[in-house]
Amino acid sequence: MKMFCRTDQQSICYLCPVDEHKGHDTVSAAAERSEKQRELEVSRQNIQQRIQDREKDVKLLQQEVEAINGSADKTVGNSEKMFTELIRLMEKRRSDVKQQVRSQQQTEVSRVRELQEKLEQEITELKRRDAEMKKLSHTQDHNQFLHDYPSLSPLSESTHSSSIKIRPLRFFEDVTAAVSEVRDKLQAFLREKWTNISQTVTEVDVLLPEPEYMTRAEFLKFSCDITLDPNTVNTQLLLSDGNRKVTLTIQIYPYSSHPDRFTGCLQVLSKESLTGRCYWEVEQRGRGVYVAVTYKNISRAGRSNESAFGGPQSSRVGVYLDHRAGILSFYSISETMTLLHRVQTTFTQPLHAGLRLYWVGASAELCKLK
Repeated sequence: MKMFCRTDQQSICYLCPVDEHKGHDTVSAAAERSEKQRELEVSRQNIQQRIQDREKDVKLLQQEVEAINGSADKTVGNSEKMFTELIRLMEKRRSDVKQQVRSQQQTEVSRVRELQEKLEQEITELKRRDAEMKKLSHTQDHNQFLHDYPSLSPLSESTHSSSIKIRPLRFFEDVTAAVSEVRDKLQAFLREKWTNISQTVTEVDVLLPEPEYMTRAEFLKFSCDITLDPNTVNTQLLLSDGNRKVTLTIQIYPYSSHPDRFTGCLQVLSKESLTGRCYWEVEQRGRGVYVAVTYKNISRAGRSNESAFGGPQSSRVGVYLDHRAGILSFYSISETMTLLHRVQTTFTQPLHAGLRLYWVGASAELCKLK
């Protein structure tokens, strides 16, 4: 059984090809083993690559879990701190209202007590005078009555009823109404804003890194319309196609002087600043086209590494930016998307797309994506 029939996929002997397996595709068992061995190695390599990919995915997911936990813990801590501050503020306002009401209460009670005391003294004096008059009125002797009458002490000035301002039995109800109004407005405000807070919590995924296996169709959902800024373009670069295309020539163009213009490096920036999630693609022709992303404050003079762009080279490059999550990825675009370079960082400013051309005749175009 040292032969193998590929037609029937079974081992056979030397006589079988001239008999039962006549006309079939037959080879030696060693040759078939060698072929299958190569296929096996290829399969093993694919499996090993998938294992590495899945282990990398597991590691990324673990990092995501750690990022979620860290972000959640930090958010809860910050929220607790801010809610504690709000509670302290409400406690302070509650204490202030209580103190003001008690102080005014004491003032008002003192005012009423003072008036009450004055009226009670007046009542006592009137009663005493009434008793004197009653006693005199019962005097039988006419001469005695006439003698004692002038000795009656004169009445003091009476407290007029109009000076006693009896306020309605409401007193501090206006305060209650004012506090109630504040409560109602605060509740309405919290109800309105709480919806935003809840939505923000459920949309926390915007802060998480995008997986590397997003399809181009998914990236295209974040496509943004970018044009090149004429105020930044080097004088040896020609803009065309609505400021979407740039070409390096040997000619010097009479662009006006501008502080944003690159004077050393053959570069240009996008006019639009980039934040949030953005995706764009660059089509290049010729050699020496570099695709980059930078802050606006990059140096415009000289050819140092601090000024010059350097980025992945491919005939078509896709760039994905998630500004809030700190993700920047470059892809080679063909029938599939191949990750060229990926950056995980914290962006502190809006970003700008950048293009650098190195060889005369080379061009790069910001593609219109649908």
